[in-house]
Amino acid sequence: MSTPEDRLEKLGLKLPQPTKLPEGLVLPFDFVNVRGNRLLFSGHPKSALDGSLSGPFGTVGADISTEQAYTEAREVALTVFANIKAEIGELSRIAGWVRVFGMVTSAPGYSEQHVAVNGFSDLVIEIFGQDIGRHARSAIGVSGLPLGFAMEIEGEVLIST
Repeated sequence: MSTPEDRLEKLGLKLPQPTKLPEGLVLPFDFVNVRGNRLLFSGHPKSALDGSLSGPFGTVGADISTEQAYTEAREVALTVFANIKAEIGELSRIAGWVRVFGMVTSAPGYSEQHVAVNGFSDLVIEIFGQDIGRHARSAIGVSGLPLGFAMEIEGEVLIST
């Protein structure tokens, strides 16, 4: 039986290093918070392969197309996977994806946030399969996110202990 890491490798996808905050930025919370068999992940932007924050930056529906935002959401998923793996060791410990909440910095009148965040959901299901990967989800438009991010995605998974 293949693992999520095997499926990522088969698709040619690489996880970035765990997220590294820019010098001087201090957050009063953790990106990943484990409580028993629950793992909650804070709002994540995308990280570059070295773990540095890399956006996306801008406004979807103005600076960024829906198609570009979909691709960026897939990259956010890789960042989430990397930070979860750093916390629990193996992605195969994820027993179920519970919920995902996507926030998209949106141009006035833009209404395809759900399509953009599908990039995240589609990759979760592709890597974890329908049984483990299916989740509840919301996607909303906002006028702005910290540091100018175009999107930020948070959620919860169940893990084996």
